[in-house]
Amino acid sequence: MESRHFQYIRTIAETGSISRAAEKLYISQPSLSQLLKNVEKKIGAPLFDRGSQPLRLTTIGKKYLETGQHIAELETEFHRYVEDELGCAKGNLVVGSSPFRSTYFLAAFLPQFQEKYPGIRLQLAEHTSKRLEESVLSGEADLIIATQPVDTDAFAFAELYSEEMILVLPANHELSQQYHLPKDCQQTLPILPMELLKDTPFIQMHSEQKLHQQLLNICAEAGFTPKIYLQTRSMETALTLASAGLGATLLPMTLLRAFKPQTAPCYAALPTRPRRHALIAWRKKSYLSHAARAFIDALVNYCRDKGDEL
Repeated sequence: MESRHFQYIRTIAETGSISRAAEKLYISQPSLSQLLKNVEKKIGAPLFDRGSQPLRLTTIGKKYLETGQHIAELETEFHRYVEDELGCAKGNLVVGSSPFRSTYFLAAFLPQFQEKYPGIRLQLAEHTSKRLEESVLSGEADLIIATQPVDTDAFAFAELYSEEMILVLPANHELSQQYHLPKDCQQTLPILPMELLKDTPFIQMHSEQKLHQQLLNICAEAGFTPKIYLQTRSMETALTLASAGLGATLLPMTLLRAFKPQTAPCYAALPTRPRRHALIAWRKKSYLSHAARAFIDALVNYCRDKGDEL
């Protein structure tokens, strides 16, 4: 099985269309159609059901991609092993992260890592929580920066740090004024009972982000279902919209320390002082190259040294 054929056929399966796959791969549709026909002729069976729109894999097609993925993973592990044998601090490393952690966490760490390991070539892959976990399980990423909970049957991980979740309200909200909530998140924050917000609209993170469910859980513990005004994939957007008066939101202190919206909101702590725990995770039982192990160790040590500054 040629790796190029596998990649092309996987793209057809992902897009459900030969024409859309050809656009994504920057090749002509006739060329891609002919390649698929040649592969099917060599196998002796169709890989797609041509009668369905979008195109669906046949049983043999599913097995083809499953086998190709396994071969690709074995080849990657072999090359990592060779890199380790020929020279320890070299190689390619794909690290998955949310845009938020890339901007406010990894950006401070990566320069010193690059200085220490100039032979390691890094690539950042930015996705939501759900896509990050899928990417490391599929082999697209070597390591990901994730948050608890993760499936311990599928992932191995090392803990990095924890961050408190803070309630953000518009400055003109009646609770902001009644409780004299501060506009500086780094001073001692007053406690605001969550049940007081049952009639307040919320700005919620997208369902592919774990903070989406964390807000629902906290509201459920307080005895109500939040009124969701809108959802966003960007924490900075959620903070800016809350500051503009569109509703309340729940965000990590890491972001609030680093990003200041043009209009200052008010901040409050919650009685339960909820936190979330950041991890560096990888696929369980996969081969960890020297580059990956060096990255894990360096990041864990960085977080330990920074302590409460994160």
